[in-house]
Amino acid sequence: MADGASPNRTIAFQGEPGAYSHLSCRNARPDMSPLPCATFEDTYQAVADGRAALAMIPIENSLAGRVADNHHLLPDSGLHIIGEHFQRVNHKLLGLKGTTIADLREVHSHVQALGQCRERLRGLGLRPVANADTAGAAKMIAGKGDRTLGALASSLAAEIYGLDILLEEAEDAGHNTTRFVILSREPAVPAPGTPTMMSFVFEVRNVPAALYKSLGGFATNGVNMTKLESYQLEGSFKATMFYADIEGHPEDRAVQLAMEELRFFSTTVKVLGVYPKNAFRDTLD
Repeated sequence: MADGASPNRTIAFQGEPGAYSHLSCRNARPDMSPLPCATFEDTYQAVADGRAALAMIPIENSLAGRVADNHHLLPDSGLHIIGEHFQRVNHKLLGLKGTTIADLREVHSHVQALGQCRERLRGLGLRPVANADTAGAAKMIAGKGDRTLGALASSLAAEIYGLDILLEEAEDAGHNTTRFVILSREPAVPAPGTPTMMSFVFEVRNVPAALYKSLGGFATNGVNMTKLESYQLEGSFKATMFYADIEGHPEDRAVQLAMEELRFFSTTVKVLGVYPKNAFRDTLD
């Protein structure tokens, strides 16, 4: 953990030690010391205050979709996306040392993890019980010492809390992956020519077909938009913000032309980050 570590060598994440965000920190930034934070707001603040150099923030999951909190928090955080990381979420069924699956009656975990392992748990005759997070569930059953309790969590959680892995592949689908973004106080734009991603939010003008017109420049200039999502602002049914990811560098002429057209038909355009394209994306084609 980050106790005593230099802030410049510290990366913050939300959750208990052993969370998938912690595992992502270890995999993507193995040279940095992880700093667990209670909430996403605390994670952003750790970087803003200088207690950590970076933050590892989940943005979307291949099964559960977007992490809505971060779509709202990121634009106003004052931080910049400098990288992305794709983490395979491989839920392990954990129990106390010496426990077998036959000993279990209940399995604790985050509600999404329980949903992703629903059929497997049903087949084993185990009752799912929702907890605040996966690593927290592992910590809880380790502390209770009850051999009838299991948890769904990462292999790192098993290591940290001294639990046995009773089932290596507990999820129903084998493509469960979470995309994380890595945040910093300062931008770190890759050199032109580097395979690059660009993330931004925008709000279109209140004119007919504004969204269609604002996005036209990406199509006519051959810029690939890999993600487009809308979400309401401050509970309003009138104000809609859009989040987008594109492939390309801001110095690419095609990107410049597309962004000019976007800005013409938008009231707000805010770039969240320009960062290297993760090699995992090449496996998706």
